[in-house]
Amino acid sequence: MGLGFGELIVILLIVVIFVGGSKLPALGDALGKSIRNFKKATQGQDEIDVSPKKPEISENSKKD
Repeated sequence: MGLGFGELIVILLIVVIFVGGSKLPALGDALGKSIRNFKKATQGQDEIDVSPKKPEISENSKKD
């Protein structure tokens, strides 16, 4: 149930009509940057560490 060649041509023609041929390169550039940023964000750390950090014991507090 994927898109065929004919459907892709129709979608491209609709985009050209609404956006205009002169703005297509800027639209493609913005789409590429957004996909790149999304991929970069999803490849980051999966889990966030929310456990509280233990306070460090300094030399002065050991003597007391």
